Amino acid sequence: MSEESEGMDKEDRGDAGNYINTADAEAVARVVKNWLGNPISRSFLRLATGDTMEGPRLELLLRKYLGDNVNFHGIRDALGFRVVKFAIDKGADSFGVTKEQMGEALREPIFRRALVNILEGIAKFGVQRPQTTVAPFLVVWNFTHICNLRCKHCYENSDGTFLPDELTTEEAKKAIDMFEKAGVVAIAFSGGEPLLRKDFFEVARYAADKNFYVTVASNGTLITPEVARKIKEAGVQYIEISFDGFEKEHDRLRGVPGAWKKACEGIKNCVAAGLDTCAATTVTRYNLKIIPKMVEFVEKELGANRMIMFNFVPTRRGKEIANADISPDEREELLKFLYSKLTDKTCRLQTLSTAPQYARIAQEFGTGPAVATHFTNKAAAEALQGKAAALGDFIGGCGAGRLYCGMEPNGDIFPCVFIPIKIGNIREQNIKQIWEKSPELRIIREREKFEGCGTCKYVYSCGGCRARSYGYFGKLDGPDPGCINNRKYWEELQKEKTHKVQE
Repeated sequence: MSEESEGMDKEDRGDAGNYINTADAEAVARVVKNWLGNPISRSFLRLATGDTMEGPRLELLLRKYLGDNVNFHGIRDALGFRVVKFAIDKGADSFGVTKEQMGEALREPIFRRALVNILEGIAKFGVQRPQTTVAPFLVVWNFTHICNLRCKHCYENSDGTFLPDELTTEEAKKAIDMFEKAGVVAIAFSGGEPLLRKDFFEVARYAADKNFYVTVASNGTLITPEVARKIKEAGVQYIEISFDGFEKEHDRLRGVPGAWKKACEGIKNCVAAGLDTCAATTVTRYNLKIIPKMVEFVEKELGANRMIMFNFVPTRRGKEIANADISPDEREELLKFLYSKLTDKTCRLQTLSTAPQYARIAQEFGTGPAVATHFTNKAAAEALQGKAAALGDFIGGCGAGRLYCGMEPNGDIFPCVFIPIKIGNIREQNIKQIWEKSPELRIIREREKFEGCGTCKYVYSCGGCRARSYGYFGKLDGPDPGCINNRKYWEELQKEKTHKVQE
């Protein structure tokens, strides 16, 4: 999630997950900061964390708490179990739920893995603003280079070519095994067009059977009713389908006539199959003015649950249409419009954005829900109503290199699918080692040092888009020129373009 899988709705998790979502957000933030932020408490937490031959120690101890037959392998496991039992019991009291309700939530494998990922991150890195997880919470997997469209803004430079070094089916499954052991929670299959790989359904089913939250990003042109049914049966829980305007605008950007009609049918077919369906739009000057009409069309005609607006990033093929990017002021008005729709109880559609400035907008609204750039859902938005200020610094805007990473078809790991910097390869290294030791990720996590964004009061809740910083300035710690607080950098870019034209 798509670049960013957007998380789970209540019906995906079952009722147990609701107990945690309805916890008071400010209480959660207070408990995390005061208890886990304490060095002594964190030292006890470390007893319950770390890797074992069977996977993350905390996962095993949680299963023991739930009554599963788990054998201890030393005094550390025994002491760690006491820490876990105390933490869960104390956490239940703090969140205003019973121990039985907490236990019921923990029986959900995806929720349990997510909790382990976060707590392991706190034990490893301490309580941070924003928080870094111990392993990628989400891996966005460009499953194949091959695609049947020729999108002008493609971050993968996809075409009709299947690259010879793409991971084989067996290698793909081994990657999923590695992610499971590391504690990755969600896998988002993207591309290229992932449905063009013949083993997609086999690999997706393998991930679902390993209790990953599985999502897919598609251009929608191949999704007949039968394909939509197969996607659902493969265990995919969420799908994003590209929707860049109406027929004229969409086909212009996608490079193939007729793509819009097939994408619309693909969305409808996914909705009919019972998939959590999102229309995904890359915002440019080609479609900015018609976005309100697009939102209405998606809600009333296509029937999708969500609509997400992606930041345009000038990378790879997208560099060729860099002039189509919108200005900071245009982005500001767009985000305010999207947030007004998100908080409008008469609008059934969730209106989201990958722009990290969306978190700032949420905080400025004050009474609305907190939003995460890469993870949000209707249940969470309702539970976090009015809590944007309390949780903004912990949720943290851009999640690149902090909550998620990208993986190329050949196993190369990138900080983000929009940042073409290789930081490792899973054929050669463990994903957790890459996540912990990459110097590039260390730069991304030190927000106070960002040019432009580092001195902003919203540095922790937003931090600017690292992909746009790299795309425009070649720096991971540079400014994001798409924000009104960085308007001077945008104006400098426009002057440089004018100067080049005059030359």
